[in-house]
Parts: sequence; C-alpha cells; structure tokens
Amino acid sequence: MSDATVIVDGHRISYAGPRDSAPEGERPNVSVPVVMPGLWDCHVHFAGVREGASTQEMMLTPAPLATARAVKDAETLLRSGFTSVRDLGGYGVHLAAAVAEGTALGPSIYSANKVISQTGGHSDAHRLPYQSVSDPCRANGMQILADGVDECLKATRLQLREGARVIKVCTSGGVVSELDDPYHRQFSDAELRAIVEEAGRADRAVAAHCHGKKGVLAAVAAGCTTIEHGSQIDEETAAAIKESGAILVPTRTIFAALHANLTMMPPHWRPKVARLAEEHLTSMRVALSAGVPMAAGSDLGLSVPGTPLSFGRNGAEFGHLVAAGMTPLEAIEAGTAAAPLTLGPQAPKTGVLAEGYDADIIALTANPIADISVLARPELISHVWRQGKSVKQEGAHTTAHRGAVDEL
Repeated sequence: MSDATVIVDGHRISYAGPRDSAPEGERPNVSVPVVMPGLWDCHVHFAGVREGASTQEMMLTPAPLATARAVKDAETLLRSGFTSVRDLGGYGVHLAAAVAEGTALGPSIYSANKVISQTGGHSDAHRLPYQSVSDPCRANGMQILADGVDECLKATRLQLREGARVIKVCTSGGVVSELDDPYHRQFSDAELRAIVEEAGRADRAVAAHCHGKKGVLAAVAAGCTTIEHGSQIDEETAAAIKESGAILVPTRTIFAALHANLTMMPPHWRPKVARLAEEHLTSMRVALSAGVPMAAGSDLGLSVPGTPLSFGRNGAEFGHLVAAGMTPLEAIEAGTAAAPLTLGPQAPKTGVLAEGYDADIIALTANPIADISVLARPELISHVWRQGKSVKQEGAHTTAHRGAVDEL
C-alpha cells in the first residue's frame, strides 16, 4: 500500500489502512518510506559469553556478569528492529523483567531459562566434573540435567518456577557440545512426553533442539511445538512435521556463520559443522517443498561485537530463508506474523499491523520486498516502536496538527 497509515493508541494499534479512511484526530505525525511489523527472532541465547559459545564457557561465566552483558545484547537487538525474541536458553527470564519494568531497553523476551538435557547430552558440559553441572538450582549456565521421568518433570517445573515462557529440550546431540553426536537421538519417549505434558498443563510451548531424523521424529511424536534446526529432514520427516502442526525454526544463520569460519572453530566442532551445513540447507528446501510452516530464528548469542555470531546480525536469517526458496514476503512473514505461533497457547497478539494488535512497529529507509538484505542492515532501520513507545528515531520529522495521523 503506497499511502498507508498506522495509528497507535497506547500500546495497541487502533487503525491500519489507507490514509483517506483514517479517523480524524490531533496526534503526532511521523512520515517514513516503509513501515512494517517489528521483527521476531525465535531462537537466540542471552548467555552473556564472549570467548566462545561452548557449554563449558556458559557454565564458567558468572551469572551476574553474563546477565549484565545480555542487557547490551537486548538493546542491540531492539535497535536492529527486533521487538520480540524467544530466548531458548540463557538469562532471558531476568532480562525480561528488567525490560518490562523499564530498567533495561530491549525487545519483549519469551525465555526458556535453562535447556533440559540428559546426562551426557547436548547441553551437558562434558569437560567439567559432573558434580559441578548436575545441581539443578545452580546460578551459572543455561542447562539443566534430567534423567528419567521424575527428573524430567522436576526440571520442567523448575523452569516454570523461574518464570519460563517456553520450555526447551534437546532431543538430539549438537554441535557445540563435545562428545555427543548430532544424529543420535536423546531422551526416551516417556521422558519427552512427561516434559511436553507438564509444559502443556501450564500452557507452555516446547521447543525441541534436534538435528538428526530420529530426534526430529521423537520431538514430533511427543508433541513439541517447534523443531529447532532440523538438519536431517527428508520427505517422510517433513510430512510428519506438517501433520503434527509443529513449526520448523531452521536457524540457517548459525550454520552459515560457522561453516564460513570453520578454521576458527574449536577442533571438535569442525567435523560436525562440515557434515551438517550442506545437509541442513537441503533439509530446509525439502521442508519448504512439503509446506512445513517455518519461523525465523538465528541462534546467535555472542556478547561481543563484530563476529559472525554477534547480536545485531540476526536479520541475516531473512536472506537465508530466501536463498532456501522462500519469497521475500514469505521470509518476512516467518519473522513477523508466523513467529508468535512458536509460543503456542501463550502467543501474543503481535507481528501484524492491524487494529487491536500490539504496536510493535519498525520503519525502514528501503523496501525489504525489493531487497531482503535490508533487514540485515540495522542502519537502514530508522525507527522502532515497541508497544507504542519510540525506542529508536533517526532523523525523524514529527509534527502535531488537527487531522493528522501516525503515518508510519
């Protein structure tokens, strides 16, 4: 729409449509070339690490220091156009409270708190003594170990007790952990069902970290809401995901960043990254062809600027989605309208410019439909409003007069 107008009333949108049909009123009038819903990143980690994203580093970094670093990361995300994020393992539950009360500047944060892992699994810190990582109530780190149904129930309840808005579980091995294999399945059917059912009683979605086919199918069978990564998806697996109603969050950004910098990675990462990177792209294309719903997520989480894994580069995910076969508009939908669904029953009313929705809005100096890479360039995002409040405004021309509308 070439002459669109959005009117904000408090933290909600009260009108979105043609300017000629907008209601009369006296209010500030901001004119910008392009306006769209605020972006979502459905997979980040407010882990507060600087030296590397290893599980050991996360465990050894003091929680107060990590959380302090994450405050800056949250601000960077917001100024990059991301008004909502899912923190799938990190200190986001505490950061969310600081943002909500106005102490810190950041997006709306829906955090899983600690990632649930089996002993020896993806989120276990394999090089550290078991006694130092197995305490479920320790402050440092973003993982909790659980074995057997009872411990899985307790681990889930502990995350809810901390204020988790989503539950994260590892159903396969991973890349940044040392001893496990990404293609090996983790947790039994009974353990996964216990986690999903307990989360469901609290209306929480469950996000499943899974690379290999067996882990993906186990997550789907257990009723997980989202499949994170999905590196080994064939036609059979894609059909199962689609039938279950689960959403794939492919996180291509992290794969591309790691593969492009393979020689800089720790030795035990390299063969995993090299093996997964190409297969992951093929899996994305198979899933797209099968009509599997997708949401955008980057898996970034390094608290130091200027690296391929740093916050602020999250918008690169949109370009990767297009490279995998989405149209620019479909990629944008994956990071706006479709993204809240990754929270299941707790999905907020955001991601769309429509009456009654949260006033999470961004303005740009260029059109991402014509060039999707615009979303990966924070300097081209001139304005950000989160819940109706201006949090970024570069070179704005604002007036107030009778009959004016918020022309964003």
